[in-house]
Amino acid sequence: MATAFSDPIWRKPQAASTFQSLPNGERVDLAIVGGGIMGLSTALHAARLGLSVQVLDAGEIGQGASGLNGGQVIPGLKYDPEWLLEHFGPERGEALVNFAASTADAVFELIRDEKLAVPFVRNGWIQAAHTEAALKAAANRDRQWRARGADVQLLNAAEIAARTGAQGYLGGWFDRRAGVIDPLAYTSEFARVATAAGVRIAERQRVVRLANAAGVWRIVTENGLELQAKAVVLATNAYTDGLIPGLAQTIVPLHSFQIATAPLSPDLAATILPEGQAVSDSRRILVYYRKSTDGRLVLGGRGRMALPTSAGDWAHLERALVRLYPSLSGVAIEKRWFGRVAMTPDHLPHIHEPEKGLLAVVGCQGRGVGLMTALGERIASYLQSGDARQLPFPVSPIRPIPFHAFRQIGVAATIAWYRLLDALER
Repeated sequence: MATAFSDPIWRKPQAASTFQSLPNGERVDLAIVGGGIMGLSTALHAARLGLSVQVLDAGEIGQGASGLNGGQVIPGLKYDPEWLLEHFGPERGEALVNFAASTADAVFELIRDEKLAVPFVRNGWIQAAHTEAALKAAANRDRQWRARGADVQLLNAAEIAARTGAQGYLGGWFDRRAGVIDPLAYTSEFARVATAAGVRIAERQRVVRLANAAGVWRIVTENGLELQAKAVVLATNAYTDGLIPGLAQTIVPLHSFQIATAPLSPDLAATILPEGQAVSDSRRILVYYRKSTDGRLVLGGRGRMALPTSAGDWAHLERALVRLYPSLSGVAIEKRWFGRVAMTPDHLPHIHEPEKGLLAVVGCQGRGVGLMTALGERIASYLQSGDARQLPFPVSPIRPIPFHAFRQIGVAATIAWYRLLDALER
Protein backbone atom coordinates (compact mmCIF):
# COMPACT_ATOMS: atom_id res chain seq x y z
CA MET A 1 0.00 0.00 0.00
CA ALA A 2 1.37 3.42 -0.86
CA THR A 3 0.94 6.52 1.21
CA ALA A 4 -0.15 9.90 -0.04
CA PHE A 5 0.23 13.35 1.53
CA SER A 6 0.95 12.00 5.01
CA ASP A 7 1.15 8.78 6.91
CA PRO A 8 -1.08 8.24 9.92
CA ILE A 9 0.91 9.68 12.79
CA TRP A 10 0.63 6.54 14.90
CA ARG A 11 2.66 4.62 12.33
CA LYS A 12 6.43 4.61 12.45
CA PRO A 13 8.55 3.15 9.64
CA GLN A 14 10.62 0.07 10.33
CA ALA A 15 14.27 1.02 10.72
CA ALA A 16 16.20 -0.21 7.69
CA SER A 17 19.22 -0.94 9.85
CA THR A 18 17.31 -3.84 11.41
CA PHE A 19 17.88 -5.89 8.26
CA GLN A 20 20.95 -7.16 6.49
CA SER A 21 22.18 -6.31 3.03
CA LEU A 22 21.83 -9.00 0.38
CA PRO A 23 25.04 -11.06 0.11
CA ASN A 24 25.88 -11.37 -3.58
CA GLY A 25 26.13 -14.94 -4.84
CA GLU A 26 24.57 -16.47 -1.73
CA ARG A 27 22.78 -19.81 -2.04
CA VAL A 28 19.74 -20.59 0.12
CA ASP A 29 17.00 -23.17 0.31
CA LEU A 30 14.22 -20.62 -0.19
CA ALA A 31 14.03 -17.12 -1.64
CA ILE A 32 10.87 -15.13 -1.00
CA VAL A 33 10.03 -12.13 -3.15
CA GLY A 34 7.87 -9.75 -1.12
CA GLY A 35 8.22 -8.89 2.56
CA GLY A 36 4.57 -8.51 3.53
CA ILE A 37 2.57 -10.77 5.83
CA MET A 38 2.45 -13.64 3.35
CA GLY A 39 6.18 -13.54 2.66
CA LEU A 40 7.16 -13.12 6.30
CA SER A 41 4.85 -15.87 7.53
CA THR A 42 6.23 -18.29 4.95
CA ALA A 43 9.77 -17.24 5.86
CA LEU A 44 9.32 -17.66 9.61
CA HIS A 45 7.75 -21.09 9.38
CA ALA A 46 10.19 -22.29 6.72
CA ALA A 47 13.14 -21.23 8.87
CA ARG A 48 11.71 -23.12 11.82
CA LEU A 49 11.43 -26.20 9.61
CA GLY A 50 15.17 -25.96 9.03
CA LEU A 51 15.32 -24.15 5.69
CA SER A 52 17.69 -21.28 4.99
CA VAL A 53 15.57 -18.33 3.85
CA GLN A 54 16.18 -14.99 2.15
CA VAL A 55 13.38 -12.39 1.82
CA LEU A 56 13.74 -9.65 -0.77
CA ASP A 57 11.44 -6.63 -0.79
CA ALA A 58 11.37 -3.91 -3.44
CA GLY A 59 10.64 -1.26 -0.82
CA GLU A 60 10.74 -1.27 2.96
CA ILE A 61 9.06 -3.70 5.30
CA GLY A 62 5.58 -2.42 6.13
CA GLN A 63 5.50 0.05 3.25
CA GLY A 64 2.95 -1.99 1.30
CA ALA A 65 -0.55 -3.23 2.03
CA SER A 66 0.56 -5.43 4.93
CA GLY A 67 1.59 -2.38 6.95
CA LEU A 68 -1.11 0.05 5.85
CA ASN A 69 -4.26 -2.05 5.57
CA GLY A 70 -7.47 -1.58 7.54
CA GLY A 71 -6.22 -3.63 10.47
CA GLN A 72 -9.23 -5.95 10.49
CA VAL A 73 -8.53 -9.58 11.34
CA ILE A 74 -11.50 -11.48 9.89
CA PRO A 75 -11.80 -15.27 9.72
CA GLY A 76 -13.50 -17.03 6.85
CA LEU A 77 -13.59 -16.23 3.15
CA LYS A 78 -15.96 -14.30 0.93
CA TYR A 79 -17.94 -17.53 0.58
CA ASP A 80 -19.73 -19.42 3.32
CA PRO A 81 -19.27 -23.12 4.25
CA GLU A 82 -22.08 -24.53 2.11
CA TRP A 83 -20.75 -22.83 -1.02
CA LEU A 84 -17.22 -24.08 -0.35
CA LEU A 85 -18.43 -27.64 0.16
CA GLU A 86 -20.48 -27.52 -3.03
CA HIS A 87 -17.67 -26.13 -5.18
CA PHE A 88 -14.67 -27.99 -3.74
CA GLY A 89 -16.31 -31.27 -2.76
CA PRO A 90 -16.74 -32.80 0.69
CA GLU A 91 -13.09 -33.58 1.48
CA ARG A 92 -11.35 -30.51 0.05
CA GLY A 93 -14.30 -28.28 0.98
CA GLU A 94 -14.33 -29.42 4.60
CA ALA A 95 -10.59 -28.86 4.92
CA LEU A 96 -10.97 -25.41 3.39
CA VAL A 97 -13.84 -24.46 5.72
CA ASN A 98 -11.78 -25.52 8.74
CA PHE A 99 -8.79 -23.57 7.47
CA ALA A 100 -10.88 -20.46 6.85
CA ALA A 101 -12.32 -20.67 10.36
CA SER A 102 -8.82 -20.71 11.85
CA THR A 103 -7.22 -17.70 10.19
CA ALA A 104 -7.98 -15.11 12.89
CA ASP A 105 -6.74 -17.55 15.54
CA ALA A 106 -3.44 -17.76 13.66
CA VAL A 107 -2.90 -14.02 14.09
CA PHE A 108 -3.81 -13.72 17.74
CA GLU A 109 -1.98 -16.90 18.69
CA LEU A 110 1.14 -15.58 16.95
CA ILE A 111 0.89 -12.30 18.88
CA ARG A 112 0.49 -14.23 22.13
CA ASP A 113 3.04 -16.98 21.58
CA GLU A 114 5.76 -14.76 20.13
CA LYS A 115 5.02 -11.90 22.55
CA LEU A 116 4.69 -9.44 19.67
CA ALA A 117 4.52 -5.77 20.59
CA VAL A 118 1.31 -5.28 18.63
CA PRO A 119 -1.67 -3.26 19.91
CA PHE A 120 -4.84 -5.28 19.35
CA VAL A 121 -8.44 -5.67 20.43
CA ARG A 122 -10.19 -9.00 19.92
CA ASN A 123 -13.81 -8.06 20.46
CA GLY A 124 -15.11 -9.15 17.08
CA TRP A 125 -16.12 -7.88 13.66
CA ILE A 126 -19.53 -6.70 12.51
CA GLN A 127 -20.84 -7.07 8.99
CA ALA A 128 -23.48 -4.34 8.94
CA ALA A 129 -26.61 -4.77 6.79
CA HIS A 130 -28.19 -1.69 5.23
CA THR A 131 -31.00 -3.47 3.29
CA GLU A 132 -33.43 -6.32 3.93
CA ALA A 133 -31.63 -8.40 1.31
CA ALA A 134 -28.33 -7.91 3.13
CA LEU A 135 -29.96 -8.81 6.43
CA LYS A 136 -31.31 -12.02 4.89
CA ALA A 137 -27.82 -12.88 3.64
CA ALA A 138 -26.45 -12.22 7.12
CA ALA A 139 -29.00 -14.60 8.61
CA ASN A 140 -27.94 -17.29 6.14
CA ARG A 141 -24.27 -16.80 7.01
CA ASP A 142 -25.13 -16.87 10.71
CA ARG A 143 -27.01 -20.16 10.31
CA GLN A 144 -24.11 -21.85 8.54
CA TRP A 145 -21.38 -20.79 10.95
CA ARG A 146 -23.51 -21.29 14.05
CA ALA A 147 -24.12 -24.89 12.94
CA ARG A 148 -20.35 -25.34 13.11
CA GLY A 149 -20.11 -23.97 16.62
CA ALA A 150 -18.67 -20.58 15.71
CA ASP A 151 -19.10 -17.77 18.24
CA VAL A 152 -21.37 -15.61 16.08
CA GLN A 153 -24.60 -13.69 16.50
CA LEU A 154 -27.24 -12.07 14.33
CA LEU A 155 -27.87 -8.46 15.39
CA ASN A 156 -31.14 -6.55 15.13
CA ALA A 157 -31.38 -2.81 14.49
CA ALA A 158 -31.19 -1.86 18.16
CA GLU A 159 -28.23 -4.15 18.84
CA ILE A 160 -26.16 -2.94 15.92
CA ALA A 161 -26.90 0.68 16.80
CA ALA A 162 -25.67 0.06 20.34
CA ARG A 163 -22.47 -1.67 19.20
CA THR A 164 -21.54 0.75 16.42
CA GLY A 165 -23.25 4.04 17.26
CA ALA A 166 -23.79 4.38 13.50
CA GLN A 167 -26.96 5.33 11.64
CA GLY A 168 -28.68 3.54 8.78
CA TYR A 169 -28.29 -0.16 9.56
CA LEU A 170 -31.16 -2.64 9.82
CA GLY A 171 -29.06 -5.21 11.62
CA GLY A 172 -25.98 -7.27 10.94
CA TRP A 173 -23.78 -10.21 11.73
CA PHE A 174 -21.37 -10.29 14.66
CA ASP A 175 -18.36 -12.61 14.54
CA ARG A 176 -16.58 -12.70 17.90
CA ARG A 177 -13.63 -14.63 16.46
CA ALA A 178 -12.37 -11.48 14.74
CA GLY A 179 -10.52 -8.42 15.96
CA VAL A 180 -8.41 -5.37 15.17
CA ILE A 181 -4.64 -4.93 15.14
CA ASP A 182 -2.15 -2.19 14.30
CA PRO A 183 -1.06 -3.58 10.91
CA LEU A 184 2.32 -1.86 10.70
CA ALA A 185 3.29 -2.97 14.19
CA TYR A 186 2.23 -6.51 13.25
CA THR A 187 4.25 -6.55 10.03
CA SER A 188 7.30 -5.03 11.72
CA GLU A 189 7.15 -7.50 14.59
CA PHE A 190 6.67 -10.37 12.14
CA ALA A 191 9.91 -9.28 10.48
CA ARG A 192 11.64 -9.11 13.85
CA VAL A 193 10.75 -12.65 14.92
CA ALA A 194 11.54 -13.99 11.43
CA THR A 195 14.98 -12.40 11.63
CA ALA A 196 15.48 -13.89 15.09
CA ALA A 197 14.61 -17.30 13.61
CA GLY A 198 17.42 -16.94 11.08
CA VAL A 199 15.62 -15.38 8.11
CA ARG A 200 17.66 -12.85 6.14
CA ILE A 201 15.63 -9.82 5.03
CA ALA A 202 16.90 -7.38 2.40
CA GLU A 203 14.99 -4.18 1.66
CA ARG A 204 15.07 -2.08 -1.52
CA GLN A 205 15.98 -5.13 -3.59
CA ARG A 206 13.55 -5.34 -6.51
CA VAL A 207 13.81 -8.70 -8.26
CA VAL A 208 13.89 -8.27 -12.04
CA ARG A 209 14.71 -11.76 -13.29
CA LEU A 210 14.14 -15.40 -12.36
CA ALA A 211 15.76 -18.28 -14.20
CA ASN A 212 15.83 -22.00 -13.47
CA ALA A 213 18.84 -24.11 -14.45
CA ALA A 214 19.16 -27.74 -13.37
CA GLY A 215 16.76 -27.28 -10.49
CA VAL A 216 18.45 -24.19 -9.08
CA TRP A 217 16.78 -20.80 -9.27
CA ARG A 218 18.86 -17.75 -10.12
CA ILE A 219 17.39 -14.52 -8.76
CA VAL A 220 18.69 -11.18 -10.04
CA THR A 221 17.83 -7.82 -8.47
CA GLU A 222 17.58 -4.37 -10.02
CA ASN A 223 20.79 -3.49 -8.18
CA GLY A 224 22.68 -6.23 -10.03
CA LEU A 225 22.97 -8.62 -7.11
CA GLU A 226 22.37 -12.34 -7.58
CA LEU A 227 21.08 -15.12 -5.37
CA GLN A 228 20.58 -18.84 -5.89
CA ALA A 229 17.78 -20.84 -4.30
CA LYS A 230 16.28 -24.30 -4.43
CA ALA A 231 12.78 -22.78 -4.33
CA VAL A 232 11.16 -19.37 -4.81
CA VAL A 233 7.89 -17.98 -3.45
CA LEU A 234 6.43 -14.87 -5.06
CA ALA A 235 4.41 -13.02 -2.41
CA THR A 236 3.83 -9.66 -4.09
CA ASN A 237 0.03 -9.82 -4.49
CA ALA A 238 -1.27 -6.45 -5.81
CA TYR A 239 2.29 -5.34 -6.61
CA THR A 240 2.89 -8.31 -8.90
CA ASP A 241 4.68 -7.33 -12.09
CA GLY A 242 6.02 -9.30 -15.04
CA LEU A 243 8.45 -11.47 -13.09
CA ILE A 244 6.28 -14.56 -13.72
CA PRO A 245 4.73 -14.29 -17.22
CA GLY A 246 0.96 -13.83 -17.15
CA LEU A 247 0.61 -13.65 -13.36
CA ALA A 248 -0.08 -9.92 -13.17
CA GLN A 249 -2.88 -10.43 -15.71
CA THR A 250 -4.73 -12.81 -13.35
CA ILE A 251 -5.58 -10.03 -10.87
CA VAL A 252 -7.17 -6.59 -11.01
CA PRO A 253 -5.31 -4.09 -8.81
CA LEU A 254 -7.63 -1.63 -7.09
CA HIS A 255 -7.04 1.36 -4.87
CA SER A 256 -8.30 1.40 -1.31
CA PHE A 257 -8.40 4.80 0.38
CA GLN A 258 -8.48 5.54 4.12
CA ILE A 259 -9.00 8.55 6.34
CA ALA A 260 -8.42 9.12 10.04
CA THR A 261 -10.11 11.70 12.23
CA ALA A 262 -8.46 13.70 14.95
CA PRO A 263 -8.55 11.83 18.29
CA LEU A 264 -12.17 11.67 19.45
CA SER A 265 -13.28 13.41 22.60
CA PRO A 266 -14.22 11.11 25.51
CA ASP A 267 -17.92 11.83 24.94
CA LEU A 268 -17.77 10.91 21.24
CA ALA A 269 -15.54 7.90 21.84
CA ALA A 270 -18.05 6.51 24.32
CA THR A 271 -20.79 6.39 21.66
CA ILE A 272 -18.77 5.24 18.61
CA LEU A 273 -17.68 1.58 18.56
CA PRO A 274 -17.64 1.56 22.38
CA GLU A 275 -16.40 -2.05 22.55
CA GLY A 276 -13.79 -1.67 19.81
CA GLN A 277 -15.26 -3.90 17.12
CA ALA A 278 -14.28 -3.57 13.47
CA VAL A 279 -17.09 -2.96 10.98
CA SER A 280 -17.57 -3.58 7.27
CA ASP A 281 -20.92 -2.75 5.69
CA SER A 282 -22.98 -4.52 3.05
CA ARG A 283 -22.91 -1.88 0.34
CA ARG A 284 -21.73 -2.79 -3.13
CA ILE A 285 -18.88 -0.31 -2.61
CA LEU A 286 -18.45 -1.06 1.05
CA VAL A 287 -16.83 1.05 3.73
CA TYR A 288 -14.96 -0.39 6.68
CA TYR A 289 -13.94 1.27 9.90
CA ARG A 290 -12.39 0.83 13.33
CA LYS A 291 -10.85 2.84 16.13
CA SER A 292 -7.10 3.28 16.27
CA THR A 293 -5.14 2.77 19.45
CA ASP A 294 -4.81 6.54 19.89
CA GLY A 295 -8.56 7.12 19.71
CA ARG A 296 -9.17 8.11 16.10
CA LEU A 297 -11.88 6.74 13.87
CA VAL A 298 -10.28 5.19 10.78
CA LEU A 299 -12.56 4.64 7.79
CA GLY A 300 -11.71 3.18 4.39
CA GLY A 301 -13.25 2.17 1.10
CA ARG A 302 -12.70 1.90 -2.61
CA GLY A 303 -11.02 4.92 -4.21
CA ARG A 304 -10.52 6.23 -7.72
CA MET A 305 -8.54 4.08 -10.13
CA ALA A 306 -6.07 6.85 -10.95
CA LEU A 307 -3.56 8.07 -8.42
CA PRO A 308 -4.99 10.74 -6.09
CA THR A 309 -4.00 14.32 -6.74
CA SER A 310 -5.70 16.26 -3.94
CA ALA A 311 -7.52 15.84 -0.64
CA GLY A 312 -10.77 15.98 -2.61
CA ASP A 313 -10.13 12.43 -3.80
CA TRP A 314 -11.04 11.28 -0.27
CA ALA A 315 -14.27 13.32 -0.16
CA HIS A 316 -16.47 10.25 -0.72
CA LEU A 317 -15.11 8.75 2.50
CA GLU A 318 -15.70 11.97 4.41
CA ARG A 319 -19.31 11.94 3.21
CA ALA A 320 -19.67 8.31 4.31
CA LEU A 321 -18.23 9.18 7.71
CA VAL A 322 -20.77 11.93 8.34
CA ARG A 323 -23.61 9.78 6.97
CA LEU A 324 -22.79 7.13 9.54
CA TYR A 325 -21.86 9.52 12.33
CA PRO A 326 -23.42 12.98 11.97
CA SER A 327 -21.83 13.93 15.29
CA LEU A 328 -18.43 13.83 13.56
CA SER A 329 -19.27 16.55 11.06
CA GLY A 330 -17.12 19.04 12.95
CA VAL A 331 -14.22 16.70 13.66
CA ALA A 332 -11.13 17.27 11.55
CA ILE A 333 -9.82 14.67 9.12
CA GLU A 334 -6.12 14.70 9.92
CA LYS A 335 -4.75 11.88 7.78
CA ARG A 336 -5.46 10.50 4.33
CA TRP A 337 -3.69 7.63 2.57
CA PHE A 338 -4.29 5.01 -0.07
CA GLY A 339 -2.92 1.74 -1.35
CA ARG A 340 -3.24 -1.07 -3.80
CA VAL A 341 -5.20 -4.28 -3.27
CA ALA A 342 -5.74 -7.23 -5.60
CA MET A 343 -9.01 -8.77 -6.73
CA THR A 344 -9.30 -12.16 -8.42
CA PRO A 345 -12.26 -12.86 -10.73
CA ASP A 346 -13.61 -15.65 -8.50
CA HIS A 347 -12.93 -13.77 -5.23
CA LEU A 348 -10.72 -16.58 -3.94
CA PRO A 349 -6.99 -16.67 -3.19
CA HIS A 350 -4.96 -18.42 -5.87
CA ILE A 351 -1.90 -20.62 -5.44
CA HIS A 352 0.13 -21.17 -8.61
CA GLU A 353 3.11 -23.42 -9.28
CA PRO A 354 4.08 -22.71 -12.89
CA GLU A 355 7.35 -24.63 -12.49
CA LYS A 356 8.71 -27.00 -9.90
CA GLY A 357 10.11 -25.01 -7.01
CA LEU A 358 8.30 -21.79 -7.98
CA LEU A 359 5.15 -20.80 -6.08
CA ALA A 360 3.03 -17.67 -6.29
CA VAL A 361 0.10 -16.57 -4.11
CA VAL A 362 -2.31 -13.77 -5.05
CA GLY A 363 -5.70 -12.51 -3.91
CA CYS A 364 -6.51 -11.53 -0.31
CA GLN A 365 -10.11 -10.38 -0.93
CA GLY A 366 -10.22 -8.14 2.15
CA ARG A 367 -9.10 -10.80 4.62
CA GLY A 368 -5.38 -10.66 4.08
CA VAL A 369 -4.14 -10.29 7.66
CA GLY A 370 -5.52 -13.59 8.89
CA LEU A 371 -5.53 -15.40 5.56
CA MET A 372 -1.91 -14.72 4.67
CA THR A 373 -0.66 -15.37 8.21
CA ALA A 374 -2.25 -18.81 8.20
CA LEU A 375 -1.46 -19.57 4.56
CA GLY A 376 2.25 -18.82 4.99
CA GLU A 377 2.60 -21.69 7.44
CA ARG A 378 0.90 -24.06 4.97
CA ILE A 379 3.12 -22.92 2.09
CA ALA A 380 6.23 -23.51 4.21
CA SER A 381 5.03 -27.01 5.13
CA TYR A 382 4.37 -27.81 1.48
CA LEU A 383 7.82 -26.63 0.44
CA GLN A 384 9.47 -28.72 3.14
CA SER A 385 7.42 -31.89 2.64
CA GLY A 386 6.15 -31.77 -0.97
CA ASP A 387 2.76 -32.88 0.36
CA ALA A 388 0.01 -30.98 -1.51
CA ARG A 389 -2.44 -31.83 1.28
CA GLN A 390 -0.73 -29.09 3.30
CA LEU A 391 -2.28 -26.52 0.96
CA PRO A 392 -5.86 -25.48 1.78
CA PHE A 393 -6.48 -24.31 -1.80
CA PRO A 394 -5.73 -26.44 -4.84
CA VAL A 395 -2.82 -25.37 -7.01
CA SER A 396 -4.27 -23.80 -10.14
CA PRO A 397 -2.78 -22.86 -13.52
CA ILE A 398 -2.11 -19.22 -14.35
CA ARG A 399 -5.07 -18.02 -16.42
CA PRO A 400 -4.79 -14.37 -17.50
CA ILE A 401 -8.06 -12.45 -17.51
CA PRO A 402 -9.26 -11.92 -21.11
CA PHE A 403 -8.80 -8.33 -22.31
CA HIS A 404 -6.98 -7.57 -19.06
CA ALA A 405 -5.70 -4.25 -20.40
CA PHE A 406 -9.28 -2.99 -20.55
CA ARG A 407 -10.40 -4.56 -17.29
CA GLN A 408 -9.72 -1.52 -15.12
CA ILE A 409 -11.83 0.66 -17.39
CA GLY A 410 -14.72 -1.73 -16.83
CA VAL A 411 -14.05 -1.84 -13.09
CA ALA A 412 -14.06 1.96 -12.87
CA ALA A 413 -17.40 2.09 -14.68
CA THR A 414 -18.80 -0.64 -12.42
CA ILE A 415 -17.68 1.23 -9.30
CA ALA A 416 -19.41 4.39 -10.50
CA TRP A 417 -22.62 2.44 -11.21
CA TYR A 418 -22.51 0.68 -7.85
CA ARG A 419 -22.03 3.99 -6.06
CA LEU A 420 -25.21 5.24 -7.71
CA LEU A 421 -27.14 2.12 -6.68
CA ASP A 422 -25.84 2.42 -3.12
CA ALA A 423 -26.94 6.05 -2.99
CA LEU A 424 -30.46 5.12 -4.12
CA GLU A 425 -30.74 2.60 -1.25
CA ARG A 426 -30.01 5.09 1.50
